[in-house]
Amino acid sequence: MTELSLRELNRTLLLRQKLAERVDLTPFELVKHLVAVQGQEPNWPYIGLWTRLAGFRHDDLAALLRDRKLLRSTMIRRTVHLADSADFRWLRPTVQPVVDAALKAAYYRDEIEGIDLAALAAAGRALLAGKQLSRGDFGALLAERFPDRHVRRLAETVELLVPLVHGADNGAWGRWRNRYVTVSLAEEWIGAPMAAPDPAELIRRYLAAFGPATVADMQAWAGITRLAEVVDEMRSELVVFTDDRHRVLFDLPDAPLADPDLDVPVRFLPAFDNALLGHKDRRRVISEEDRQRTAKEASGGVPMYLVDGFVHGRWALEDDTVRITPWHPLSAADEAALRAEAVRLLAFTAPEKDGKIFVEGG
Repeated sequence: MTELSLRELNRTLLLRQKLAERVDLTPFELVKHLVAVQGQEPNWPYIGLWTRLAGFRHDDLAALLRDRKLLRSTMIRRTVHLADSADFRWLRPTVQPVVDAALKAAYYRDEIEGIDLAALAAAGRALLAGKQLSRGDFGALLAERFPDRHVRRLAETVELLVPLVHGADNGAWGRWRNRYVTVSLAEEWIGAPMAAPDPAELIRRYLAAFGPATVADMQAWAGITRLAEVVDEMRSELVVFTDDRHRVLFDLPDAPLADPDLDVPVRFLPAFDNALLGHKDRRRVISEEDRQRTAKEASGGVPMYLVDGFVHGRWALEDDTVRITPWHPLSAADEAALRAEAVRLLAFTAPEKDGKIFVEGG
């Protein structure tokens, strides 16, 4: 089996994640290629698309949500993502085991103990039929049928039991936090019933955007287990490599591998970016030492930037200022490239303001 170096895996990830250069795909095509884009905080997916697409505008994504071509819901890793509405029909059932697992956590368990969950799910479906309700209003209606329970927890439990979709406004540009969420039945939103789980399709789509990868990588990204059995059944349609630690990597036979010497630009990645969260072993994009710097904050929830393809530090947007915190020395050329990209970032996030760039230690 061919061994792929860490640098080959890095460049291949950047190529497949559309980070090696900005591409001319539509926002819909990009989200579909990435399978799903994590987006529990409204603005971050916009930054993720801006850093990958040529000529991307805010309303390009917002319109897809309004037109219901994309939807916002709980799916991969039991977190809120944006995905193609048609893909969601099989994607949510495929990752339902990790969604169900949340009900065993004390946060839910202590509030729903003794409730007939099938009856709760049925009540939720009936209350939402033909409607879009805020979580607060939805929980209050559920509490009339299931009294003496935490109102919000009732609504959140139904959201785990039944595929629900957040309102398009919850994914609109302009907010870094989303405190007022509306929900409706996914099947009504999409206009089609949910489909059967399809773990083989999940693996194919994952490998196209994140491969080559180990089974552990696939499971860490999706949040579900027992994918080794599925991969075994798919062996005839996959190719195999090894990494620098002699672990087996699976891939699609026609998926591109990048030149390890491929020249790549600096890139600002949003919090929760796909490239940062797509593997159990994240060394292909961030060193373990650097990952540990933000582990207590949840490493994927910190916006980071890339220099020479690897995470080099973190950044923050403070009103009209991009604050850059390097973790390693910056050459004059890299700092100039980083500042130039920050100017483009400010033109996208705050075009009406006279933005400033602050590089700590610079």
